[in-house]
Amino acid sequence: MRDIQIDRSEMAPSILPADVPELSDDECLACLARAVEAPDSARLDEVAALIGRLAVAIE
Repeated sequence: MRDIQIDRSEMAPSILPADVPELSDDECLACLARAVEAPDSARLDEVAALIGRLAVAIE
């Protein structure tokens, strides 16, 4: 019987938010600090994505 290779990387969704660029934890925390420094409702999605990015790293 032949071995069949299956690429499973497409099957599982990533737990990292897709709209956050590759940042180190320190860079992400600095971006979050700047985003919440001056409250702006237009940046809520960015703040949520950064918090989600940090929460994944903590788990």
